[in-house]
Amino acid sequence: MTTRIAVISIIVEKEGASEDVNRLLHDFSQYIVGRLGIPYRKRELNVIVIVVEAPVDVVSALTGKLGLLRGVSAKTIFSKKEFSSDEDSCFFPR
Repeated sequence: MTTRIAVISIIVEKEGASEDVNRLLHDFSQYIVGRLGIPYRKRELNVIVIVVEAPVDVVSALTGKLGLLRGVSAKTIFSKKEFSSDEDSCFFPR
């Protein structure tokens, strides 16, 4: 199995949608390397950045599910480098 590092940028514009976002992120928590959340009160929105290591289809599924939430926008950028399951990874041990 190959994995890639990806950064998912999320903008939450609808009040209350953060609960749905957090529920989804919890469902995919085994892949999350780090998370940064910024409440931008002046514009009444939240910006969340997630770093993940996962197979491409898993990252795409998470991004797609996030994008389907009302009031939520999500975009992903992938690293070019792939990692195989025989390389060191805290998520996919040998």
